[in-house]
Amino acid sequence: MNNAGLPGQRNGIADFDLDRFDRLMAVNLRGPLLAIKCAAPSMIARQHGCVINIASVSGLRGGYSGHDYSVAKAGLLHLTRSVAVELGQHNIRVNSISPGPIATGIFARATGGGDRERSAEPEHAPFAQFLPAHQPMPRVGVTRDVAKVAVFLASDAAGFVNGQDIAVDGGMSAGRPWSVFVAERETMAADG
Repeated sequence: MNNAGLPGQRNGIADFDLDRFDRLMAVNLRGPLLAIKCAAPSMIARQHGCVINIASVSGLRGGYSGHDYSVAKAGLLHLTRSVAVELGQHNIRVNSISPGPIATGIFARATGGGDRERSAEPEHAPFAQFLPAHQPMPRVGVTRDVAKVAVFLASDAAGFVNGQDIAVDGGMSAGRPWSVFVAERETMAADG
């Protein structure tokens, strides 16, 4: 399970800090690559294994995070598929999970939260303000939602799942909330 990561820069491309970019890529993309590289020989020897990479909806769609974070997570998604193709012949499954907004201190701070413990609560204001415009399901994701998918991917129930990504994002990657679409259409009709 590769789950380490740094948050991305909020700078636009013209103000991008390349040293921060290199550090983020070292942790968010090179780190999982090295972990897989180190684990692969023993998994190949056993002819069995499972790798789960934690990616992000930011790797699936632009505009959800900084450029560096989005690029690293997109790279991790492709690394997942690429390595799955190689290691599948050894009965080793390589998959990824792409969380959306999950109630953690890191996400809460990024959306204006403060105190780590309090800001990780799903009811905290930054979460409540963020969700209605961005994801169809009206609740905050919690770490347990991601953990359940990881347990599934690690289990025999997912024994023939390889090279796949599962978005755990309340429908964020599927599209905008229907209510946002309807409200926009009503506004356009009223203006027209």
